[in-house]
Amino acid sequence: MSKSIPEGEKTIRCIVCPTGCEIHVKNVDGELIVEGHTCNRGEVYAKDEFIAPKRILTTTMRVKGGLLPLIPVRTDKPILKERLTEVLNEIAVKEIEAPIKMGEVLIENVLKLDANIIASRDLIKAS
Repeated sequence: MSKSIPEGEKTIRCIVCPTGCEIHVKNVDGELIVEGHTCNRGEVYAKDEFIAPKRILTTTMRVKGGLLPLIPVRTDKPILKERLTEVLNEIAVKEIEAPIKMGEVLIENVLKLDANIIASRDLIKAS
């Protein structure tokens, strides 16, 4: 899915490295003008954040038969920020059976976003 370049301008704080550059991105006649970055990675990050912001989603998922009723989970790669609520709703209707290993894929290719929901810790069965 190709995103069009949004109109306007935006100031973005880069999170690629500890420098934390304040980068200004502006759409001028369909071309992105990027200023304030000190490296190429910052320029790429700012363009991506301006066009289609993505985030790693972290939340919890219900567990059946586990020592705890919930397990922390996250996406294994960033997903579009505009789809976070949909993914949260998908996770909310799921329940996983214990035992669970950290890194285990709990929902594969969630909502066909090319990202998996994985466990962020081990969880043993309740005794």
